[in-house]
Amino acid sequence: MKFSFIISVLCIFSNIVYAQQHIPADDSLHKAKDSLEEVTVVASTRGNQKIETSPMKVEVLGLEEMKEEAGIKPGNIASILGDVSGVQIQQTSVASGNSNVRIQGLDGKYTQILRDGMPMYDGFAGGFGILTIPPLDLKQIELVKGAASTLYGGGAIAGLVNLISKRPMFRQELDALVNYTSLQEFNANIYASKRNQKIGYNFFAGYNNQQAVDVNKDGFSDVGKSNSFLIHPKLFFYPDDKTVVAIGYSGSFDTRKGGDMQVLQNNADSIHKYYEGNISTRHTGEYLIERYLNNTTKFTLKGNLSFFDRTINTNTYTLNGRQTSMYHELSASFKWGVHDMVIGFCFSSNNYKTIYPYNYIGGRDGYSGIFAQSTWHVKKQTLLETGVRMDITDGTNILLPRLAVFHPFNNHWATRAGFGMGYKTPNPLTTQTIENNILNIKTGGNVLPELSYGYNAEVNYKKDWDKEHSFFINQAFFLTHVYRPSAFVTDTVDGKMYLQTMKYHISSAGFDTYIKLQLSSWELYAGYTFTDARYIGDTINRSLPITPKHRWAFVLVKEWDEKWRIGLEGSYTGSQYRYDGTGTPSYLFIALMGQCNIGKHISIVLNCENLLDYRMSNVETLYTGTISNPSFKPLWAPIDGRVINLSFRWHL
Repeated sequence: MKFSFIISVLCIFSNIVYAQQHIPADDSLHKAKDSLEEVTVVASTRGNQKIETSPMKVEVLGLEEMKEEAGIKPGNIASILGDVSGVQIQQTSVASGNSNVRIQGLDGKYTQILRDGMPMYDGFAGGFGILTIPPLDLKQIELVKGAASTLYGGGAIAGLVNLISKRPMFRQELDALVNYTSLQEFNANIYASKRNQKIGYNFFAGYNNQQAVDVNKDGFSDVGKSNSFLIHPKLFFYPDDKTVVAIGYSGSFDTRKGGDMQVLQNNADSIHKYYEGNISTRHTGEYLIERYLNNTTKFTLKGNLSFFDRTINTNTYTLNGRQTSMYHELSASFKWGVHDMVIGFCFSSNNYKTIYPYNYIGGRDGYSGIFAQSTWHVKKQTLLETGVRMDITDGTNILLPRLAVFHPFNNHWATRAGFGMGYKTPNPLTTQTIENNILNIKTGGNVLPELSYGYNAEVNYKKDWDKEHSFFINQAFFLTHVYRPSAFVTDTVDGKMYLQTMKYHISSAGFDTYIKLQLSSWELYAGYTFTDARYIGDTINRSLPITPKHRWAFVLVKEWDEKWRIGLEGSYTGSQYRYDGTGTPSYLFIALMGQCNIGKHISIVLNCENLLDYRMSNVETLYTGTISNPSFKPLWAPIDGRVINLSFRWHL
């Protein structure tokens, strides 16, 4: 779990209820100007609501955070997501480095990853998803903690991560960045965009190269060898000042290999033979049509078609699988009296097929859904939001109601509360907390859709003395119950694994407390999260493994004249339960950063992560078994150790 303090998490948390700065949802409509103005963020709420008064709790990592994170971790967004309170990035494989996003203690399969409001990273195609998404290509990241299935369908039980792409502005934008780390990683990214009255474009290209590194000197790579290339061009058309039409393509080409260092150095023999290689490609076409009838009424038609291919090579087996996914949606948002309305229809489909071994396992899933949401302006600033969704999946009708309220007591105090249902269609190819050999998985078994009930409540206090002095505190509570969870069981006849609906349920409850203080050029953030996530049933009541109950963090940042920036960041992760029931030690994570801006266009960042060099391998070995046939343990702490990186960015 890493904290890149250069990103202004201070702004993230203050935006939860009282946004001090709003990111334009679309500065390409109506007015040809590029200055920031107070507008709404609508991507995750689908309505024309300001983020600080939205009944749905949305946390936003804005454009500045994306630019700053690009100087720290330009290759992917895993680090910046792990900085958010209640969010845990868990590495699921030592050999491949694959990771998933866990929210409020729940497994990664309950977090939905979206790109511009559309699913792309689920099932077999979810592999390496967040590891192939660079921050320089994004305008912002929106996070919803808790049930969000009413608007976005199955999968958003724990919450969702919505990645919002940039849109071109009237001024020419050009961004180039190079980065190198002490772990022998090199990154080079470039982004360009511009528009005029009738047409615009975005273009991103990124290259990442990582050499294999054995940090703990046990003979196996702690950071695997990888090469990846991403290209994302997009064209925008503006027939008039109320219409936007966009078409785009995204291509991702990723090669990874980890395992025995002698194999990775081409020195394999009869003993040193273990490795895992992954070659994945993703081709995605996307379209968008937005039509504004007036300032309060908008129609949106959007969709994507994605082809994902992944080949897994190990010293014992080879597998090649392909997943074709599509998503289409038609929605309308409009004002009806004192109600802000959203209605829509969507269709999603995933088709997986194993190419080699020939037709070993395959399957199709998807859903059709209709949704509606009303945000009622009860008083001047009090909002009551109700929503309902009906999905048809695999012949089953699933009804998902939702209720939320926001109420400000005065200019300083405000509260928010909500309830929502969610569901998840079990998929044996979705990345689990522990990765399994796909050749050891089979379809079948008694599996029902998982259902959830999620609750959240919070109270906030804010005091501004002037633009440079402010104080903010947030106290939030959450509770999620997942019924009919699915888990892998082993067939006693052939020894293969299949999903089965379990008799217990999963409960995740806790609270999150944080404060933010700004004193002139100093900013301080400090927060604490308590999470009690456990399996509960007639014969079981135990904590979810690899889930810390206690976690706190702080960020201290100082700026001088917009030229120099220095930050210190620390976090504490409490004890976690291993899968065998034993406890792990708690640990500290410290980071230090310095940034220098040269003029208006050049910035240099020197960053050190994990200053104390805490590693799981300092406590226990990362594997059991033999060198030829190792069995790697689930990861509960960093394994890559202290990392120093230097980045150079030129921005026009």
